[in-house]
Amino acid sequence: MKTNEVILLVGLVAIGAMMLFAAVLVAYSIYVLAYPQDCVGVIEVHGVIGTESSSGGLFGTPTVGSTDIVRQIEEAQSRSEVKAVVFEVNSPGGSVVASKEVYEATRELKKPKVSYFREVAASGGYYISAGSDYIVSEPDALTGSIGVVSVFEDMSGLFNKLGINYTIFKSGELKDMGDPSRPPTEKEKQIMQSIIDEIFQEFKKVVEEGRGDRLNKQKFEEVLDARVLTGRQAMGVGLVDELGNRDEALKVAGRLANMSFTKEPPVCRMSSSNPFDQIISEMADGIAYSIRSLVNIEAGRRVGVSYT
Repeated sequence: MKTNEVILLVGLVAIGAMMLFAAVLVAYSIYVLAYPQDCVGVIEVHGVIGTESSSGGLFGTPTVGSTDIVRQIEEAQSRSEVKAVVFEVNSPGGSVVASKEVYEATRELKKPKVSYFREVAASGGYYISAGSDYIVSEPDALTGSIGVVSVFEDMSGLFNKLGINYTIFKSGELKDMGDPSRPPTEKEKQIMQSIIDEIFQEFKKVVEEGRGDRLNKQKFEEVLDARVLTGRQAMGVGLVDELGNRDEALKVAGRLANMSFTKEPPVCRMSSSNPFDQIISEMADGIAYSIRSLVNIEAGRRVGVSYT
């Protein structure tokens, strides 16, 4: 064959393969919509928690938005094939308001819900998990940090050295509270501390209500200094139910939902991305699950596993 003919043949084969993949994708999408498979929904909470998702730009910190997370929780509630939900948490915390929004949506979810702590689930990362029915943590994950913090910057010394002066006109004594050109007054410190204490008491109440009798009250009081704990230490306090990995969290969710599965339950990801991306992701998950099932069945045949 001539070179041009070979190139043409390869091109036709490639086009045919692409058309076949598109046809399979469409057929699978129709099948998924018509006959959805029971699954455990997975919602990822990765990054600092804010009210809106953001890449952080060049110098900022990426955030995962409570608006997106709540939308995924509502999707999990509305989809009949989603029998339980696993929240994969990898977050150092974040905004008080955003954390509370996620916590409330989690608590109101009327399906079994399990939180899984991967690397970090501290402060707001733990707050949002307090509304779960069960918490699984990696043994070495960092969690706890049950507390609230607010930072006022005092740059007056630097400004003095640079010769920077501020003249502030204000309608009230406290209108410029937190201005970095001067240190906070004692009155301002007391006001801010009262706000911190109020929010902290709410955080403490959320954890106590969420964990209930599983909390070791004496140890819990000891860690309210906002210390960071490993998953092992958190389990000793009663902040975590079980040490394990993501697969174990999925199994726990499946069992709580009374799902039938062999190795692990099927997974469907809740996503704030467009539906096409989600269909592709779920198609890949479905194919992988089917392959694992076939492998398990064949392995069982080879070793002679049976109930007789």
